[in-house]
Amino acid sequence: MIFIVVKFTTKPEWTDRWLELVGPFTAATRAEEGNLWFDWSRSVDNPAEFVLVEAFRDEAAGGAHVSSDHFKAAVTELPQALASTPKIISRTIDGDGWSEMGEMTVQ
Repeated sequence: MIFIVVKFTTKPEWTDRWLELVGPFTAATRAEEGNLWFDWSRSVDNPAEFVLVEAFRDEAAGGAHVSSDHFKAAVTELPQALASTPKIISRTIDGDGWSEMGEMTVQ
């Protein structure tokens, strides 16, 4: 699978509206056949920083994502709300989903 983490830092006037702005993009991506997850979090240290954790089934699914109309729209629309260029880690890894953490088990 392709596992991706992206950090977005918003301009102050967009911070409270960020999740609304990315809402259509998020919904469209989650509806893609090859999308495994597309989850947003907010930094506890910097309220203007949003972290996106996403995964795609394989290279073909990742390619379909970046070729989609909603991805192209996001690349055009989202920069207006950003204070800096997003930071990304994108890796192809073995697996097809989350595993349970071996060091911490809940009964």
